[in-house]
Amino acid sequence: MNNTHSATAEVRRQLISSPQNLALLGRGLRGIERETLRVDAQGQLKLTPHPLALGSALTHPYITTDYSESLLEFITPAKHDIAEALQDLDHIHRFAYTKLGDEMLWNQSMPCELPEEAQIPIAWYGQSHIGMIKHVYRRGLALRYGKSMQCIAGIHYNYSLSEDLWKLFKQQDGASTSDKDYQSESYIALIRNFHRYSWLLMYLFGASPALSKSFLRGRQHQLETLSADTLYLPYATSLRMSDLGYQNNVQDGLVPPYNNLMEYMRSLSRAVRKPHPPYEQLGVKKDGEWVQINANVLQIENEFYATIRPKRVINSGERPVEALCARGVQYIEVRCMDVDPFENLGISLETARFLDAFLLFCAIEDSPLTNNEEGQENLNNFANTVKYGRKPGLSLSKHGQAIELKQWGIELIERIRPYADLLDTQAQNAQHRDSLEQQLAKLNDASLTPSAKVLLAIEVTGNSYPRFALEQSMKIAQTLRDQAPSDEVIANYEKLAQTSLQEQARMEATQVGSFDDFIENYRSRTSSQICCDEAN
Repeated sequence: MNNTHSATAEVRRQLISSPQNLALLGRGLRGIERETLRVDAQGQLKLTPHPLALGSALTHPYITTDYSESLLEFITPAKHDIAEALQDLDHIHRFAYTKLGDEMLWNQSMPCELPEEAQIPIAWYGQSHIGMIKHVYRRGLALRYGKSMQCIAGIHYNYSLSEDLWKLFKQQDGASTSDKDYQSESYIALIRNFHRYSWLLMYLFGASPALSKSFLRGRQHQLETLSADTLYLPYATSLRMSDLGYQNNVQDGLVPPYNNLMEYMRSLSRAVRKPHPPYEQLGVKKDGEWVQINANVLQIENEFYATIRPKRVINSGERPVEALCARGVQYIEVRCMDVDPFENLGISLETARFLDAFLLFCAIEDSPLTNNEEGQENLNNFANTVKYGRKPGLSLSKHGQAIELKQWGIELIERIRPYADLLDTQAQNAQHRDSLEQQLAKLNDASLTPSAKVLLAIEVTGNSYPRFALEQSMKIAQTLRDQAPSDEVIANYEKLAQTSLQEQARMEATQVGSFDDFIENYRSRTSSQICCDEAN
């Protein structure tokens, strides 16, 4: 099988590398969603509402909130070159600092010192029905998982290849399916490969080997004590992505390894409709107020925690599965990247260049169908890397055989190299190859990884994660404040903020019917079920 899939990949690479097709590589889209907590000068969570000067969290296209009023989310427009998206992200950060006063952004994945759970403010989106259902969904998350876990921050990387490139591959394969279905199943194949190899991203870019002791709030754990206020694992890369981070046992096995889009949609559709007794005991309403959308395993599809998702831009009021069913997969969202505390934006261009090469590799290399046994092997490799990734001689499992992480990582870098070369040829630079060399250096020397650098920096601050994180956040805040954006950039974002506030006000003034009717209608919709059943 390996010889076949190498040959297939080679044919595709040759197809792309021809002068008439190479330009298609530059027509895919990239975007970043970056989460960050608002804190005060002492590193304490700000409990104030989302700043009005930043606009409406409901309707602003680039500045919103995630779980909490205190958890900002910056979203870039999709661009052909990730460098342009990062420039937009830089503008958003620096504009935000012109409006934050003495507040600053927490430049870490794991939270600052948090107040009591009851004090953490759930994100508020106003009185419109759409805004209220977003708020009720977050009330449900608080009930189900607690508020502290929702304060973990990450980087989401959105990635697509040109639709014309997928059509080129379809023609080369002689496939008889529709363009939509071929593209969708090709993204699912990318996702299968991503699950096989994403442990490598955690080794190379994991940046959360330690956390504040107070974060666990007395929960059972197997972490070691570094100091009075800090817990860690000595060889961890990303505690954020471990079972101590954004995980949920109720969802174990919820979406098994899948071989096509329909399997994925059916799994999610079942979970959104399947009652879960412990959630039923919590109730859906309390004192006449909605406290969760429903008592099912998932309130909505987005509640499913995944390291990568197939995505489609949704229309207002549309459910994610409905969009996928109607129009197919448009792009994928990588969700496992930690905030890099040493980078002003939480992610560097060098990291993004490697991600582009890695994801192109996942897209073009052959991706055999998967099963539960391989799915468990992938989960184990990922879990071992996030907890013990820098441990000398650490072994993972490849097709049931033990292999040293370092050896496998170097093998993967060499398999990715032709894709970095293709991207550099198209872009007429050497940035992807340069990034590859930096990642190779990390595999040969674990002290070069972000997680190792974080632990070293924590040691310098008296083994205190809160102190390191505060000092690092203050340093980056000062840098961003000192580099105010141009008057033109400020004026543009001020206009966006004002327009978003007006749009929210318009939505609230023109809506009809009661929220109870709206949410009941939302709960009763079975379009995704119909979609999945029709394919039987």
